[in-house]
Amino acid sequence: MKIEKLNENKIRITLNMEDLRERDIDFHSFMSNSIESQGIFLDMLDTAEKEVGFYTDDCRIMIEALALKDGRFVLTITKFEHSEEKISHEEIKISQKRKTLHIKRKRPTFVGSKTIYSFDSFDSFCDFCTFLEKSPHKEELTEFAKTSDLYEYNSNYYLILTGIDLDSDVVKFLCPVITEFAHFVDNSELFERKITEYGNAIIKDTAIAEAIEYFV
Repeated sequence: MKIEKLNENKIRITLNMEDLRERDIDFHSFMSNSIESQGIFLDMLDTAEKEVGFYTDDCRIMIEALALKDGRFVLTITKFEHSEEKISHEEIKISQKRKTLHIKRKRPTFVGSKTIYSFDSFDSFCDFCTFLEKSPHKEELTEFAKTSDLYEYNSNYYLILTGIDLDSDVVKFLCPVITEFAHFVDNSELFERKITEYGNAIIKDTAIAEAIEYFV
């Protein structure tokens, strides 16, 4: 774990899979706001206080999370000393004794069993598949939807996910990850008809699995 103090109110923490294993927690649990992940947040804040003088008692905290394709996980933590500050992303209120975390998360979610994401290029789609391939939950992540189709339309690449298991725990992990590589497409049903009619089908049914097999 690496802690960098960016300024008096902001730090950056970089973790890798080994850091999580040393704390007896997997990446999925860390992303799902479990009791174990809250404990890690508190430990990280304690360490940041000791190493770089980043004090958070009675402060409000904003966390910006970024999952990198090489398996690292970057947290940028900003503290606000006055409650009137407006906070986006993940908001945390630290109790005075720092024994508990009260977390309010704002994360993208799958709005239905069929969802479309837009990638700026085929390489971006492959980068996303590379991240999944390196994940310890690879098998779950490639099978959480019944089908995954990849289309090219107007120089963008569109991943159509059908039959998503919305009750699957792995969805909680995937939601914040996929938006690091792609953009959610509104009005998915209408747009699907357009790209299936006018776009080029690149990979049908098993786009994620085939991309991992042949392009990663």
